[in-house]
Amino acid sequence: MIGIPLRFKTAVALVLLGLLTLLAGIGQKTFWAPAETVTATASAGEAAPLTVIDQKLRTLEGGTVTIKVKGEGSFLLAAGRPDDVDAWVGKTAHNTVTGLSDDKKTLQVKHTDGEASAPTPAGSDLWVSTENASGEMDYTWSAPADGDWSLLLAADGKKPAPSSISMTFPNDTSMPWAVPLMVLGVLLILAGGALLVLKPRGGAPRDGGSPDNGSAGKASDKQGSLFARRARAKAAAKAGERSSSARLSVVVAATTAVVLAGGAAAAQASNSSAPASTTSESAAPTTGASASAAASGTPVVLDAQFRRILEQVASATDAGDAAKDAKKLAARVAGTELEVRTQNYKIRSRVASYDARMPVRSTKLLTTVVTDKREWPRSVMAVTQGEGNVVPQLLTLVQNSPRENYKLVGTSPLQPGTTFPAIVRGGTESLAAGDKSGLLYSGQEALAGLADRLTTSNSTFKSKLVEGESSPYIADTLSYQADIVKDGVDGKFAFTHKVVPESTVVFRTEDGGALVLGRLTFNFDGTPKAEGDKLSIGNDAAVLAGGKETTTGMVLKFAESVAVYVPPAASKDPMKLVAATRGLVGASFK
Repeated sequence: MIGIPLRFKTAVALVLLGLLTLLAGIGQKTFWAPAETVTATASAGEAAPLTVIDQKLRTLEGGTVTIKVKGEGSFLLAAGRPDDVDAWVGKTAHNTVTGLSDDKKTLQVKHTDGEASAPTPAGSDLWVSTENASGEMDYTWSAPADGDWSLLLAADGKKPAPSSISMTFPNDTSMPWAVPLMVLGVLLILAGGALLVLKPRGGAPRDGGSPDNGSAGKASDKQGSLFARRARAKAAAKAGERSSSARLSVVVAATTAVVLAGGAAAAQASNSSAPASTTSESAAPTTGASASAAASGTPVVLDAQFRRILEQVASATDAGDAAKDAKKLAARVAGTELEVRTQNYKIRSRVASYDARMPVRSTKLLTTVVTDKREWPRSVMAVTQGEGNVVPQLLTLVQNSPRENYKLVGTSPLQPGTTFPAIVRGGTESLAAGDKSGLLYSGQEALAGLADRLTTSNSTFKSKLVEGESSPYIADTLSYQADIVKDGVDGKFAFTHKVVPESTVVFRTEDGGALVLGRLTFNFDGTPKAEGDKLSIGNDAAVLAGGKETTTGMVLKFAESVAVYVPPAASKDPMKLVAATRGLVGASFK
């Protein structure tokens, strides 16, 4: 019975240690487990009309971030690219939520001095989405597309932006020692139980031989030998018991080492996946040139933004067309298109038979062309077709500065039989008018070539610029000019087509070529041949000139909206006129 008390005490100790270890592991997963989220609150600081929430906070802790804002009256929260938000804020005084304190309980806020007010950010084309609220807002911050996104919080641009801001982040709930401790506890309990139940292996078997009845001396010797063997058997049994206990201790120790090593590895892996830092230094806002570089290669508008912009442009144009009132166009139409439509309304108010400008439709969007050029002005393009559009129409929109919205500056129907060139939809390169890199001609040269081709029938660009199959614009223009000269027996006539340089927009096409859009000014100059001769103009031009006849001469002015495809530099193909139209914008007597 020697050794049984020691085995019992060891077993009980192992079981108790196992229970405590198991309880510690379970506790880390239950009553000691950390909260699943952590909420940080912005401390009250200097008031400002705008508050920017830095893009790094969205991914600072991983997972979904929710924001709670409280303020007086109405306010909005807008989501946009970081460089767009920074550009819109500009020099206005603002607060920026930059990061978290080390204990993750406080949002760190940086104040920037500047102008006391800004326009209301509501309705800006820069925002991919906006949320409006009165008094209180709960907002789930998710990315509308790949890349970085910042938030802008404001009332009306004049009143202080709401300052009561709290953000709830996912918390690191991993407890790397929980499972190892539970496993280790179970193993210790099993080891203790095994030590109680298992018996030690016995020693050498006793000798069962019978004595020799023939000799008393031999019996005596055998009896002595039997006593010796029994003593040796007891000693072997004790040694076996000690060996079994030692082996069990070695197994438990080895298992414990393995489990602890695994737990240490899990803890190290968990720590390595945690954020490197949650201080404001690691979450500093990206501004200026660094923001522009970070955002480069991303389209200036997403599809949802483009459709919203196009709907507003179409709505404003419809309202102006219906009322023949150019004031209704001002918010969404500018440049060539505003000038042409303004004069069109004026003529149609006096000449009922004069054709209206082709309507702008947004219902059937055939394709979009969006630049990845982040600087301003920014240009985008759409090809649409709807009611009143006999052929698809090419629309050019320009945003001149961050706080201005996109405006329609040109419309031109595609030439019949012309295939629109393929352009990358995810954001294509926008080139300067004089940039010829990789092109047969720069945008400036392409439009100058078209202007020369329309002015002179034997132009050197005759073989370098052709229309698509069945495209009539160049041929019709040359024929119109020739007929005027032929039929105008009482006058001398001259025609010029000149490029308006600031209107040129160039987009790179998929094949390495380019699509060039722009405006030409088409002037029709007439002078009587002899004293007393009279020149007459049409009813439409008479509305703008203030009369129908002149003995001194006249000038008619048309705006031409055009689009030309330029092949890549290695191509032997000619340029092609893709879209074109003109509208009367001026008439006067000399």
